[in-house]
Amino acid sequence: MTTASVQENAAILFADISGSTALYEDLGDERALQLVTHTLGILTAEMASHQGTLVKTMGDEIMCTFPDPVTAFNAACGMQEAVEKQRPGGDQPIHVRIGLHYGEVLCKNGDVYGDTVNIAAKVTAITRARQIMTTHTVVKSLNDELRKKTRPVMRTVFRGKANAFDVFHVHWQRERSPDMRVGSSDYRKPAESRQELMLRYDRKVITLNEQTQYAVLGRGENCDIIINDSHASRQHARIEYSFGKNMLADSSKNGTFVQFADGKIIRLRQQQIMLHGAGFISLGQPFSKNPTEVIEFLMQ
Repeated sequence: MTTASVQENAAILFADISGSTALYEDLGDERALQLVTHTLGILTAEMASHQGTLVKTMGDEIMCTFPDPVTAFNAACGMQEAVEKQRPGGDQPIHVRIGLHYGEVLCKNGDVYGDTVNIAAKVTAITRARQIMTTHTVVKSLNDELRKKTRPVMRTVFRGKANAFDVFHVHWQRERSPDMRVGSSDYRKPAESRQELMLRYDRKVITLNEQTQYAVLGRGENCDIIINDSHASRQHARIEYSFGKNMLADSSKNGTFVQFADGKIIRLRQQQIMLHGAGFISLGQPFSKNPTEVIEFLMQ
């Protein structure tokens, strides 16, 4: 017997375990399944504590709903914090990625359908491990304190959609008190393991560290470093500082080229790499073409 369809507004959240296929290959089916099940249990427990409703579990992923954007936002942060704290894999790193969106959905037979669900799934698909990504619809519903935890990272057009969407990264890690820092192994690391990254282009200089953790590179006016070159996409790439490491992630059409000080050149196509030492970054043009619009980077 089927039930009537009901339309309502809801926040849709997808959370999945990054790299679960590799877990099965490395650990075997039984052990990997234990870790996946344990991790999903942590996520669903955190979901329930934030008034969430589990719609379904799909292998290594859960889909759930929340009554409003703020509740979903807090739940997403809580999920990441819980996985980070409980370390369900022990010495085996387990990370999740979370995407969320808010809007009208169609509820029928315990499932939810519609545009809002599709957009939430697409946002999750472009999210990387240990990240939360969301849309402007969610961000504009947040109070000032929560909105400060978000940062626009790209403007993208999803397949089948005429309008572009602003996608935001959520900084979910809580600030630690001085007492907590003393006892944390993260803060007992030598200073040299937490190097800053300096980026320089023309007269623009940005330093990435624990205070300034992200930089978006591209042709768009809202980028942190704007490259006036037709080979560069509007939201071409981003660099993220996390736990003393600087990861460069490409999200462009033409790719990102990195030349290290030793002459080694790496081309990224929808991939990411950890920056080290010094070198140059070219958006969309290989170094064999002698690009003039390059970004210098230096660990310091």
